[in-house]
Amino acid sequence: MHGDGDIRTRKAVIIGAGRVGSHVALCLMFQHLVNEIVFVDVNQEAARAQALDLEDLASGLGDSFTIRPGEYADCSDAHFVILTAGRSRRPGETRLQMLDGTIKVLSGIVGPLKDSGFHGILISVSNPADIVTEYLYRKLGLPRGQVFGTGTALDSARLRRVLSDTLDVSNHQIQAICMGEHGDSMFIPTSRIAIEGIGLREYLSLREDVVDSIDFGDVMRRVRESGAAIIAGKGCTEFGIASIVSSLVTAILHNEKRVVPLSVHLDGEYGESGISAGVPCVIGNTGVDKVLDIDLSYDERRAMRKSCSIIRDNLEKVLPEE
Repeated sequence: MHGDGDIRTRKAVIIGAGRVGSHVALCLMFQHLVNEIVFVDVNQEAARAQALDLEDLASGLGDSFTIRPGEYADCSDAHFVILTAGRSRRPGETRLQMLDGTIKVLSGIVGPLKDSGFHGILISVSNPADIVTEYLYRKLGLPRGQVFGTGTALDSARLRRVLSDTLDVSNHQIQAICMGEHGDSMFIPTSRIAIEGIGLREYLSLREDVVDSIDFGDVMRRVRESGAAIIAGKGCTEFGIASIVSSLVTAILHNEKRVVPLSVHLDGEYGESGISAGVPCVIGNTGVDKVLDIDLSYDERRAMRKSCSIIRDNLEKVLPEE
């Protein structure tokens, strides 16, 4: 695959053995995507317990599969490192309010991760997603395509679910994404919404039964509040984000060239540099193969600028311009 005899193991190291980390492991196992999973956590007992519990699952499935607790040294030959470290968001809290706590956790991770010689693909789930992604990109020195965050991918899945409900059409037929911050300032490029290739405005004109049913303020509110509603009810979100991670691993391993909105370092795209934000990306076997700089309407460009300035202001608190 790499032409230099470096046959990569299908090995994933999951940093953070909590609820999100364990569900990521579960999804990877059920889909037979990797053959070795290593949990790294400051709480080694928790890492050991998750590994044992999931090992029971593997034996129930009849799979020959390695899952174990480990150290940062395990990252040296990992194809994937999946970062889920940090605490859950609290009810009523914004993702940006988690910044200080998350950066403390990250400062203890980047050194050992870099020292391990890790050269695979890092998928970050930790919040606030865009600031964490940019922090990792700057500290690890890997190509930008190999360090990205789940960003607005889950928001986009939630958007398709809400639109499916509103428009009375299967969500598999809806093309729609959220962009910008994975947080309160994200926006929907409504000019880009289509139903099986038919632009939204035309589609609505053809469906008298739903023509007046869409209010984007309400759609955005429902998408934004999806995560908060789950947190209020059960204390964390875990299943949706785990399925997003496994779909990214699938896209990479199968070189799918799938378009997914992810948080990635911007280098001039959308007139932005030096931050990470949620934008449509092409995913293939090298990670993010390409960042797509799509044409946005005037209002959408303004929303993107506003969202990026919020990310930038918060990023400067933890990473002053170097």
